[in-house]
Amino acid sequence: MESHSLTQSKVSFEELKKTNKHGVEYWSARDLQLCLGYSQWRYFENALKKAIESCKKSGNNPQNHFAGARKMVEIGSQTEREVTDYHLSRFACYLIAQNGDPRKPEIAHAQQYFAIQTRRQELSDSEMADLDRVDLRGQASEKFKALSGAAQDAGVQNRMFGLFHDAGYKGLYGGLGVDAIKLRKGIPETEQLMDRMDSSELAANLFRMTQTREKLKRDRIVNPRDAIQIHEEVGRKVRIAIADIGGIPPENIPAAEPIKNVKKRLKKTKPVIELDVTDAIRLK
Repeated sequence: MESHSLTQSKVSFEELKKTNKHGVEYWSARDLQLCLGYSQWRYFENALKKAIESCKKSGNNPQNHFAGARKMVEIGSQTEREVTDYHLSRFACYLIAQNGDPRKPEIAHAQQYFAIQTRRQELSDSEMADLDRVDLRGQASEKFKALSGAAQDAGVQNRMFGLFHDAGYKGLYGGLGVDAIKLRKGIPETEQLMDRMDSSELAANLFRMTQTREKLKRDRIVNPRDAIQIHEEVGRKVRIAIADIGGIPPENIPAAEPIKNVKKRLKKTKPVIELDVTDAIRLK
């Protein structure tokens, strides 16, 4: 199995979930080790021990969440050996992520994943919508940086970055660039456009940026003019797809509440994790 993040791996955290004879969900520590980017068990075991200690300090019995087990693993030449493993509750996985090496991108993604999942347990529908929007805005920032890197690799120089990014917007927004979109929606010049997009508009732009980045790499573009043309073309095709399914053209979507206000509102709700002690006990 390859080492990837929880949110981006070929095998996601939820896909690693197993069910025991009692019908209780659990995760194998050996599987989680690779998913969190640890190539060697001894390093992952340090995070595991810290998580067990955190479990104690939280007033929970570690034996209910970290059940000792054994697992057969391949060691080469069609040979297997038995190794130490643990059957972990969802709470245990959360604690391991919180106590993992924060320098690992897999751990950072895992911490974000659990923060979102545990927060969902206590939010109202409107608060969940806020959380989804904040999450999409964060993804948009990452995709924007990744697209800028791909554009640079394709030959787009600093002085042309404005033209490049504007081209994508023009394709998606029916010929309108960033400034024209802001003017149409009544967004102040000092605010970032994506900070005023709602979830559906952010999702459309995420798709535009992701697909443009992939096409630049796939077609091995090295000419800035070609890169700009491709960005506009991808934006236009995303626009057509929206029209085909009866969606609202993005330029007609009203400006959403500033994202900074949404973040402030969400901070007022302290995330907690709910435990089903009965299921945890039956983990063993």
